[in-house]
Amino acid sequence: MVSSSSYRARLESLPSYYSAPAGGYAPLPAAQPSATEVSAGPVLDTSGRAAAAQVLGTGDGNVARHPDSMWLSTERPARAHPAARSGTPRERLAGRTAPSQPEGQQKDGGRGVAASPSAERRWHAGRHVRPAAAGTTPSTPVSPEPASVRQPVSIPLSASPRQGVAPGMTPDASGYGFVAAAAPDLTSPYSPLPTQHRPAEGPGDSRSSVLSPPAAPQSAPGETHSATTLVPSGQAPGGGAGSITEAGGAADAGQSLHGGDDASRLPDGVPADGFYQDVDVAIVMESTYPYLKGGVSAVVHDIITGNPELTFGIIHITWDSHAPSRDLYGMPGNVAWVRVLYLSMEEHQQDFLRARPRDLRMSRRQRRTLSARLVDSLIALASEGRTEPLWEIITEGLGGGSRRYPVWAILGTQEFMEVYRERMPDLDMPMSEVFWCLRDFFSLAYAVLSESMPRAAVYHAHTTGYAALLSVNAAKEHGTSFLLTEHNLYVRDTVNTLLDRRLDYDITLNDYRTFDVTGRQRMWMAWWLEMGRLCYPYAYATTYLYPRAITEATELGGDASKAVVIPNGIVTSEFDASYAARMRAVQAIRQEGADNHLWKLVYIARVVPIKGLVDMIESVRTMVDRGLRIHLDVCGPTEHHPSYYEKCLNRIVELGLESVITIRGTIKVRQHLPDFDLFVLPSYNEGLPVVSLETMGAGIPTVSTDVGAVRSVVADEIVAEDGTVWGPCGTIIEPGDPVLMADKVQEIIQDVDLYQQLCLAARGRVEAAYNLDKVNAAYNRVYRQGGAGRTGRKGARA
Repeated sequence: MVSSSSYRARLESLPSYYSAPAGGYAPLPAAQPSATEVSAGPVLDTSGRAAAAQVLGTGDGNVARHPDSMWLSTERPARAHPAARSGTPRERLAGRTAPSQPEGQQKDGGRGVAASPSAERRWHAGRHVRPAAAGTTPSTPVSPEPASVRQPVSIPLSASPRQGVAPGMTPDASGYGFVAAAAPDLTSPYSPLPTQHRPAEGPGDSRSSVLSPPAAPQSAPGETHSATTLVPSGQAPGGGAGSITEAGGAADAGQSLHGGDDASRLPDGVPADGFYQDVDVAIVMESTYPYLKGGVSAVVHDIITGNPELTFGIIHITWDSHAPSRDLYGMPGNVAWVRVLYLSMEEHQQDFLRARPRDLRMSRRQRRTLSARLVDSLIALASEGRTEPLWEIITEGLGGGSRRYPVWAILGTQEFMEVYRERMPDLDMPMSEVFWCLRDFFSLAYAVLSESMPRAAVYHAHTTGYAALLSVNAAKEHGTSFLLTEHNLYVRDTVNTLLDRRLDYDITLNDYRTFDVTGRQRMWMAWWLEMGRLCYPYAYATTYLYPRAITEATELGGDASKAVVIPNGIVTSEFDASYAARMRAVQAIRQEGADNHLWKLVYIARVVPIKGLVDMIESVRTMVDRGLRIHLDVCGPTEHHPSYYEKCLNRIVELGLESVITIRGTIKVRQHLPDFDLFVLPSYNEGLPVVSLETMGAGIPTVSTDVGAVRSVVADEIVAEDGTVWGPCGTIIEPGDPVLMADKVQEIIQDVDLYQQLCLAARGRVEAAYNLDKVNAAYNRVYRQGGAGRTGRKGARA
């Protein structure tokens, strides 16, 4: 028997990764399992005594241990920010010394990550929780079970992990919510479950036999996997490049990104008394507002402040209690509360892992019936698109307000293994691999479904994935409504990241059946794709940022008949001074001559792979070789993906562009808008970037890749209410073509008449179509359609 202190020691010896996003962020186990076979042999039951049972072996007679990839700890390897080297061209290039990371902290995708927790106590949702003492296990009364109930042959979910470090996935700062490097056990509610009483257990307990844990997945030499998930990013997939006012993320506000400095302090906005009043709208998000800054967070803040007569709650899904937890926005008074959900197994491992087949309180026949229902419900969803059978099981076996039994305990039973083989004989995966994948899926579902949520008239999820799953379940529990907003297509971005593909590539619902991928990858593709299809039908409306997204979402199970287009917006009057300065600059350029003017280009985004800065550096090299007078300022956080930032610096030095490119990092960009002539966005993935609207408000033309809503924002014809027709305010190109980017920039900066026309169109387009007051009014109408505005003052304690 393995003690809890041993569990913790082993957990903390393993690396941790983000889960799915933006973005969502996904716990793909980082290894490929070796083939396993079923053999017989003596194993230990949960009490430590030898028992004869059928076990999953590795072919050599040894009982296989729990794979590394199924376990997460809160200890993450510190990744220092690449500091500019003193006296080198890199230092002159950056114009500053790159900030170093606090010891034990790393920033991936914009959120601070702490080393493993050492505090002896933590606050969870208003309750003070003490971790179990080392060497102890949760005390649970065990009483005899009637002899008539046969004990299951089972695989314990809490099997001990193998020592050592599992091959990890390289985090990909793609996204909104969590960027994900592979990581399995993303499971954990924000607060402990209410005490649950184990059912009576019979005399046969001491003789129960178990299936040993399947073999640990192994990676081929040099093999790594890319996964997806929840990272705060700035937070594109969801919100694109983010607001320029907030390009610096948390550092802008002088706030710490590290939320665990004071272990006894509640996250900002969480009620100290644990009382959550009923609200009109509960915003459900993955690792964004109000603790991380970026495009999606800025949009949500605008929605809340623009609807002061409605009350809001924030359900914030994040990694663990050491994630950022300080309010960086100054939440307005109509935000009644924040509820925080933690995904990390560290936060709830005892609650999830203590479940055993005996806790089902079912006979062998009943376990087989449940197994058949579960497998058949998955088949019904995948083959017919029927969602109700699976939601019935979720309600009965997972939902915090309705759970009658721990459905995840069925996974390790012999009955489930038999049914799975019978129903899916062509799956072409070892049963051990199937077990660990399904265990991951259930642990993730447990993390977001195991607690009853405060009541809201409308649960407004800002992604599919975990946020939508929680929202549908909460709406079902309270008999209220579910609204979905797709800032970007979370499922597409997640699957592309999982497969290490460009994020602008299309994904359809059937791709997991046809793609040439490993069995493990196929199951994770199915998890993300089918989870989206599981949730789409329950939204009374789904809002999109641009029309083309509706067609793309339909290919993933979305319902076009419920679609509403609500773009992002800005207050254009805030950019009046910058626009006036741009008009004066145009006249100065005309007098100076286009060939003599030093054209100042600006990149405003995080320095992460999906934003394409390396491509832009190549474009600058091409333009310099052509003799063009240009300079590029790079504005935005550089710490979200240190290795990529290092790659960019190295490339600039290799090409001798130190005097042509300046890395400004985190600055208050709005104050510098009059300095810039042209906005360039070489990104591979966007929603509707607020930064594009803000530069347009200042009258700055754009050259951007054709991603997300950018075409509709920059190029498609816009007709204003007064009948004025506005043409393009820039040029759109395909992603990944640095030479074409250089060509289009050159066309604009060599023609002053064209440049002036684009400046006028930029301001006209944003005034005509992206007015923030109209955007907020549209959300108000959609909220009231779902029942908001009629909420009383009732509430409940956590």
